[in-house]
Amino acid sequence: MKEGIHPNYQFVVFKDGLTGTTFLSRSTMSSKDKVKHSDGKEYPLVTVEISADSHPFFTGQQQLVDTAGRVERFNKKYNIKK
Repeated sequence: MKEGIHPNYQFVVFKDGLTGTTFLSRSTMSSKDKVKHSDGKEYPLVTVEISADSHPFFTGQQQLVDTAGRVERFNKKYNIKK
């Protein structure tokens, strides 16, 4: 690999903006904000809008659109027999 052309790949603490949950991962992102993690070391802090901790799909609060009856109404309207 060429020297000096790749971004710095480092440990970064990500913070969920909705729940405040933090997790440590590696990333090329950087930030001027710093935070001490549970291991006692200081890492750059990147706040994300949504993560698996607050996403409706992963929290089980996702609302599914009920399509039952729509197909039956279409078939009835156009007199389609199965």
